[in-house]
Amino acid sequence: MARYQVILAYDGTQYHGFQRQANKSTVQTVVESGLRELGWQGKSILAAGRTDAGVHAYGQVIAFDLDWKSSPVELQAALNAHLPDDVVARSANVMADEFHPRFSAIGREYRYQVFCQPERDPLRERFAWRVWPEVDFEVLQRVSQTIRGSHDFAAFGTAPILGGHTVRVVTGAEWNRESSFTGVENLVFDIAADAFLYRMVRRLAYLQVACAQGRAEETSLSKLLEQPPLHPVQGLAPPHGLILMKVCYPEDVPV
Repeated sequence: MARYQVILAYDGTQYHGFQRQANKSTVQTVVESGLRELGWQGKSILAAGRTDAGVHAYGQVIAFDLDWKSSPVELQAALNAHLPDDVVARSANVMADEFHPRFSAIGREYRYQVFCQPERDPLRERFAWRVWPEVDFEVLQRVSQTIRGSHDFAAFGTAPILGGHTVRVVTGAEWNRESSFTGVENLVFDIAADAFLYRMVRRLAYLQVACAQGRAEETSLSKLLEQPPLHPVQGLAPPHGLILMKVCYPEDVPV
């Protein structure tokens, strides 16, 4: 019996989030179903965190104990053979018995994707938020700078544990332009932190876009960080623009 770490990528469109729910299709449900085909008899896999319904992942991390006689590469292939087309195991590794994908992590990285276009685009809207009027990209860049550092993000999310603190350290936050085959650029918001509050990235993305469209004052984000309200602010970017890109671990823990 060994503990395995698997990095998953998935299109979250058809799922009610990552975590198992009664009578609903979730990523955890299909992964555990695939593992049972390989002889796994556990009650629940461990995960780095939960993603909401419709949210995607490129670097979700899970762990489980399994009596597997072949190599991790063969485990990856065998698991993929029992997963649906919108979920894939990107890698598999043997870990120390005490490894936990959530509690061993030291940081996470997310990406939120936006594009500006008045009419709908069926080929892009599965993974990006279409907004109109057009945004001012320079405003996005300026506003994102205020997010970096240690702040109380209570205005933008709730702690995963009731009564938990809402201070987070953001080590990176920036917008970039990426070309697309349609000729309309994707505006990509990449953010990295030691941890995140529930729906924090989606609220940050919504307010930044509002600032860049002139619907909110450019200083509104910094004011909310300086004087957080008792409850998170209204305004939430849709889930389909969000991707969990990476879960970070100490250098001595392979990913």
